[in-house]
Amino acid sequence: MMDGSSVFIAVQKAYYPLLCILGIPANLFTFYMICFRKCGMSETAIIYLSCLAIVDTFYLVWVILLDLCLTFLQLQPFWHSDPWCGMLGVLQYGALYSSSWIVVVFTIERYLVLSVTGARQRFTRPRTTVLTCVAIVVVSHLVSVPMGWINEVTPVNMTLEAGNLTLPRCRYKEALYSTVLVWITTFLSGGFPIVLVIIYNSLIAYHLCRSSQLFTKEERRTTIRGSNTRGMVRRTILLLGTVSVAFVVLSLPRFITYCILRTKYNDKDFDRNDYSIPINVASDLANMLQNLNSTTNFLLYCMVSRRFRQELLCTLTCGTKAREFGSFLTQNTMKVFSVAHPTTSRSPTRDAIHVVLTRQIE
Repeated sequence: MMDGSSVFIAVQKAYYPLLCILGIPANLFTFYMICFRKCGMSETAIIYLSCLAIVDTFYLVWVILLDLCLTFLQLQPFWHSDPWCGMLGVLQYGALYSSSWIVVVFTIERYLVLSVTGARQRFTRPRTTVLTCVAIVVVSHLVSVPMGWINEVTPVNMTLEAGNLTLPRCRYKEALYSTVLVWITTFLSGGFPIVLVIIYNSLIAYHLCRSSQLFTKEERRTTIRGSNTRGMVRRTILLLGTVSVAFVVLSLPRFITYCILRTKYNDKDFDRNDYSIPINVASDLANMLQNLNSTTNFLLYCMVSRRFRQELLCTLTCGTKAREFGSFLTQNTMKVFSVAHPTTSRSPTRDAIHVVLTRQIE
């Protein structure tokens, strides 16, 4: 009979491969939908959210597919040898930084556009947004370079079904250098982004509430929902708020449990794999939520964006339903309202038939 630890390990063995199978195609399809279908988003939102879909895909590849899945599926994954032991850490933290700070910068950009006079033209240029996203990804990976030295390959004695074996393992290096870097990384990837997202989303909510009190309903419709950008600001803010809330809810438990592990249980003799200790179970559950954050964007867009759902349906049905619906409207809006025959004509050859066609657009 399986004990609690075995059950929890079995859940993780099924959870992480399933996360890859569903998450990677979902992110790639989300990228296609945002970039190549008209989902009613602003140009800057398209750039930020498509970039977020790409970096989340890389996060799933580096962290979930190559790290966690291979840990459960293979006895000796390739990253337990040099130079992969250090390189994988750089790629993982680079993707994690990129994902977190794209959400932060997108949130700050929306706040500046709403609250600062003249910021709309300055911060909503596609070229500026593209350069910002590229800078975030590049800087995130440069900042992650030192993380390549927090692990080292060491021989470890392991008891397996075949007997006792000595295998190389990529292990955390117990040193002051590693501890300092891990704490910095914890706050740069979790602590600071969570705080900034909460602050700026609160400021956005305050700004919208304040503007609703200062302007009439007609004035808000004119300023926020203009003729060319009707509803675009509202949809973008709704998407941003949904992504931000999901980011905070799914990332905060990981930040809290990691801080507890690195303070109260910061002992080299502490067995992180002992699931009879509650903090180990809580930390792994928090890790599962953190990793889930990189796969939920597709579902979030489906829930909050009507235009996204419409384009999704049109894409999945290859536009068949849309064409049938358009043909139905065309056939039923072209109507003949009257056919008049003059009664005063003496000769049938001189009869004039007047046909009045009226196109009614519904």
